[in-house]
Parts: sequence; C-alpha cells; structure tokens
Amino acid sequence: MTGLLAVTAMALWLQAGPDLLSDQAQQLAMQKRYDEAEVLWKRALQAAPDHFPSLFNLGFMRYSLGQFTAAEDWLTRAARAKPGDFNSRYLLGTTLLKLERREDALRAWRAALAVQPNNYKLMQIMSVEYSNGYYYKEACAVGRQAVALRGDTPEPWFVAIKACFEARDPETLALTKQAAERFPESARANFEYGFQLQKAGLRDESLPFLRKAMSQDPSYEEPFYFYGNLMLLDEQYGQAVEPLRTALKLRPDYVSACVALAKALMGLDRNQEAKEALEACARMSPAHPQPHLFLSQVYFRLGDEEKATAEKLLSLRLRRENPTIMESPQARPFPVTPRR
Repeated sequence: MTGLLAVTAMALWLQAGPDLLSDQAQQLAMQKRYDEAEVLWKRALQAAPDHFPSLFNLGFMRYSLGQFTAAEDWLTRAARAKPGDFNSRYLLGTTLLKLERREDALRAWRAALAVQPNNYKLMQIMSVEYSNGYYYKEACAVGRQAVALRGDTPEPWFVAIKACFEARDPETLALTKQAAERFPESARANFEYGFQLQKAGLRDESLPFLRKAMSQDPSYEEPFYFYGNLMLLDEQYGQAVEPLRTALKLRPDYVSACVALAKALMGLDRNQEAKEALEACARMSPAHPQPHLFLSQVYFRLGDEEKATAEKLLSLRLRRENPTIMESPQARPFPVTPRR
C-alpha cells in the first residue's frame, strides 16, 4: 500500500501546476536547498514559460547567492512577463549595478519608478547613482522629485542641492535658500546656503550663514574651511588661520584646507609653520601634487633653493601621474541608447 501511495504522490507531483511547483520551490529555497528549488521552478516554467513567480524567484535566488549574471537573465524575463511589477525591475537595477553597468541599472530603475512614481527611497538611490556617473542633470531632476515628495525632512534637500550644484542648475541658490529657511537649526542647511551665496559673489551675505553653521556644529569641517578661505581671499590672514586649523583638525587629509592654511601663514610671514603644515599634509595625501607645489614656494622663501626645486619637480611628477586629482568631474548627458 505504501508503494502505491508513493506512486500516486509522484504522479500528482508531476501533474502539479506552476503555482504549486513554485510554492514548493520557495519552501526548498528557504531551507537553502537551492538546487532542488531550481529544478521545481524550471519545471514550472516548462509548463508556463512566462510564469512570473518562478522567473522572479529564480532571479532573486541567484542574486542572493551573488550570481549576478544568472540573476540578470531571470529578472529580465520576469520584468517582461509582468511589466507592472515594481520589485522585479528594482532588483534588476540593483543586479545590473552589481555588474558595474550603471546606465542599464538606471534604465531598469526608471521603469520601476514609472510603476511606483512616489517611491522616495528609489529616487534617492537614483540621484546618487546618476551623480556617480556624472549625469548631474538627471540627478538634479530626480532629487527635486524627492524634495517635492518628502520635503519635510532635510536629507532629500541635501541630495538635491549637491546634484543641482554639480549640474550647474541656475536654481541651486534658490533651493539652498528654501532649505535654510525650512531647517534653520541645521548646520548643513545654513552651510549650503552660505556656500552658494559666496559662489554667487555675495560674500558679505554668506558670512553670517557660515558663522551660524560653525556654531551649530563644531564637528562639521566644511563651514570652517570655506569661512577661512573667504578670509584668505580677502587677505585677512590672521582671521583665516584658526578656522582653517579647525577644518584640518577635524579632517587631517583635507588638502584644500591645508593649502589655504599654508597660504595664510605665508601671508603672515610665518613660513616655518607653513612648511610644517604642508609637510603634514603631504604625509596624509602622498599622491597629491599641491602640498609639494606650495612647499616649493615655502622653501624658496626660507632660502633653500635645492629643496624648492626638488619639491617643484615632485609636484610636476605627481601631477602627471595623477592627472585627474585636481580636476572637477564634468557633467555628461545620459546615453539615449544602451552602450554595447
């Protein structure tokens, strides 16, 4: 009797529909019996080639196992089988990013966002990845979408501000003003507005916001650097030194702050201190040419022409070896069609 029951059970299993097979495969996958689960999902697909649960779960399993190329194939089929499904398109984008195919990932996420146009989390991810690919215009646009959706919290504002500034969007100053007005107790919001004001040439208007940011968060290095740099540009060297020292204390590898501090100290004829600051900076960032360039100037002032020449040559060599280290990334248009 037992043998008959086993045969009957096997017959029923062979006749099971794709939904039942997929459910059984899911249980096996949860037990980490992945090979057995794959057999059942593929059997379900033999009966129904566009069976979405089987396609998606095969893709999800491969993604979970770090097998991203296989995951892409299954998730692509899942997205085609059920175009209105968010999860398959979202996971496909994540898989493509793991495969270092950022543009294709963003296309998948665009399709996912079309399904869920108010998905704030995805907007934030997309804005960051657009920026990572230097697609700043698109990053700015999706960042603004996130602000419109969740403008009651500061985080989406900061993501949008960064993207729009990099995109050279003319409305960035207005965006930072709105953020500072909405979040007056935020050091970051006040800094961003002060920074944009000084970029627009409104130095006097920027200073109160930079001071406010420094007082609100003494552990935030950016306001100290930009305030000190403004003092340096105005040749107020004595007022530049302490905020620049503070920025460097908070972030010892901050090359721009180090060079600005050295310039201020040189302006005060405190050349030995400038040398010590630049030497510390060169130790922290050995591949950066700027500390050595200014060390060359300091050594020349100190009367050591041999070291001045050596530092200048070292700066030139490092500049050749690291040609992009001092260049700002340039925005580029998002490719209309996939690159092959």
